[in-house]
Order: sequence, then C-alpha cells, then structure tokens
Amino acid sequence: MTTLDPRRPFDPHRHVAAALAEIAPDIEPDDLDADLHDVLGLDSMDTLNLAAALARSTGIDIPERDFPELRTIRQLEGYLADRHERGEQEASP
Repeated sequence: MTTLDPRRPFDPHRHVAAALAEIAPDIEPDDLDADLHDVLGLDSMDTLNLAAALARSTGIDIPERDFPELRTIRQLEGYLADRHERGEQEASP
C-alpha cells in the first residue's frame, strides 16, 4: 500500500526526508550531495530499511542491484523521480 496522494505533485525530497527520519532520525537531509554511507553513516541494514520505507511511501521498489549507484540523497531523489515519471510504482491492492 502506498501513501501517494494523487492531489499532490510527487516530491522525491519529501519521501526521502521522511524515510530518513524513520530509519535514522539524527540525519538531516540538507546536504543533497553527502554520501549516504561515508558521510551520513548509513550501513547496509540502514540502506535496506531506507529502500523499504521508500517502497512503502512511493510504491517504487529499489532493487539491491541499484544500491551502488545511489550514493547521495540527490541520486536517490533523481532515481525516484525518474521511476515515478516512467510510472514504475507498484499497483496498490
């Protein structure tokens, strides 16, 4: 089940900020180019939890094979925006 509201435009930053607040509340998503692992300190379990939180909120699955290309908040937001534009959300039940 997704939490997308069709009356609001898709805002990847809002989704990433909410997901980060859920899994790593001490991280502020202000520096869009900070490395999620080296600078912000996310470990592999945090990355999996972040992907799961984003899938819940957006309906966009992020396969593990794509994790290496998503090193910054900006890259993650771009990935979500691209998938959203291509209509890759999972169908809601």
